[in-house]
Order: sequence, then C-alpha cells, then structure tokens
Amino acid sequence: MRWAERRERFRAILEGKTCVHPASVFDPLSARIAEDLGFELGMFAGSIASLAVLGAPDQTLITLSEFAEQAHRICRAGALPLLVDADHGYGNALNVMRTVEELETAGIAALTIEDTSLPQAYGAGAGVKLIALEEGVGKMKAALAARRDARLAVVGRTSALAVNGLDDALARGRAYEAAGVDALFFLGVRTRAQLEALAAGCRIPIVLGGVGADLNDRDLLGAHGVRISLQGHQPFMAAVAAVHATMKALRVGTAPAKLANLASAQQIQQLSRDADYARWNESFLGGAGK
Repeated sequence: MRWAERRERFRAILEGKTCVHPASVFDPLSARIAEDLGFELGMFAGSIASLAVLGAPDQTLITLSEFAEQAHRICRAGALPLLVDADHGYGNALNVMRTVEELETAGIAALTIEDTSLPQAYGAGAGVKLIALEEGVGKMKAALAARRDARLAVVGRTSALAVNGLDDALARGRAYEAAGVDALFFLGVRTRAQLEALAAGCRIPIVLGGVGADLNDRDLLGAHGVRISLQGHQPFMAAVAAVHATMKALRVGTAPAKLANLASAQQIQQLSRDADYARWNESFLGGAGK
C-alpha cells in the first residue's frame, strides 16, 4: 500500500529529535514543488482549502467531501507525506469518525482534530470558542477508533492557550494525550515560558502554529519536543499575487512576450512529470502522443 511508507515517514518525524517546517501546499503542482525542493512534509490547511476550492473565507463552509477530494489530488501527485487540518471533524464525534475514514482513504499521513466550537453558532458573537473538554476527549477517541491503519497519525489540536490560558491548554493537552493521540497541536504559543510549560506538561510530540517571533528557532523548538512548526501559508498567497499581477498586466495591454516571472517550459515539464508520460507513451502506446 503506497500510503504506508508516507505514514511511516511522518511518524519518523514525530519520533525524531528535530523540528521541521512543513511546506504549505494546496494542489498537486504545489505538492510536487515541495517534494522536488526536499521538504519532508506537506501541510494542507482548512483555510487554504476554503480559498482554493471555494474562493471563500475560512468560515467552515467547505464540506468533508470537497476537502477529502482535494487532499486525495495532492496525495496522488507524488510521495510527499501530507498533514491535513481536519478542523472540528465536520461535526460531532460520529462525524469525526467519518472524517477519519474519508481522509485515510484519500492517502494522508496525519490529520488534526481541534476542539474549537464550529461552525459559529447563531448569536454566539465574535471570537474563538471551545467545546467542553469532555466533548473534545470524545472526538479524539472517536478519531482513533475510526482509523483502519494504525500508522495514520491523529493530532489533537487546541486553541485553549489564547482563549482560556495556559492552565486550560495544559489540561486539554494532558486529556487528549491520555485519550491516545499521537501528538498535540498548540496554537498561539508566543513566549519561551509558554513553550517550556507545555513541553514540561506533555510526554508526546508537539506541533505548533502561530508561534511568537522569539520562537523562530528550530533548535530551541526541537529541544522542547516540538517536531513540527507551521510557518504560515505564504505559497498560496504568493500564487494569488502572481496571478493577479499577470492578469492585471495583460488587462492593461502588456504584451505576453514581455511578461516576467513566468514558469519556464522546462519547469512545467518537470512538475507535470512529462518524462514519465513520454516513457509511458513509448511503452504502452507505441510512441503515440509524442
């Protein structure tokens, strides 16, 4: 099974001693770019999925099937292990089970399940709100029970640090660890003191997102049990800016031959794996199509 080796590589990251920055990917070509550049891991975020698939803001509008289909497109494009942001599991604990089933089938290496109350309830007002700790534990247990391949990693994610403070973040981390998750994802760690407290209170690998500037040190993170630290989703934003600039230039009359910063024919051939298709044409179609 081709997904097994990717899941084993992801677990090797968790079991290692260093911290890696994953590549933020959003489609097959971006995943191939990351793989060709030597990234150990890809990350497919819910916010980026909403933009790439729907052109919509991150308001829990994308469906599980839409998310899983895009994840599968990314996975089948190469051999990059993929960590995905499965949000709240698209519903309650039973929905979490369905989410794990669909994403495991899509070929991902790992997924995060968070304890944010989603989607926003009527009259709830602004700001992030969390579900009860007991419900969060139930979701983690459901995710673990639903996987068919034990190599698939389940990561318990919480925004408790920013919402309720360090004590609640530690309580939730310990409870999700006791439920059996493979790693803990803490959002909003801003200071070294916060990192040290979380590292001291957890025995399993840590994933971070949105860290403070003084924590942008992989050696420091690795020494405190952090195995994955997200850097944001700049590749998608850069792609949007590049498309906008190119279309604007064409709209105002720039000649196509004068456009700058375009992918070369050689680069497109590499990313589309043109040489593979040429070989397959020769082997199976007698050279047809070339």
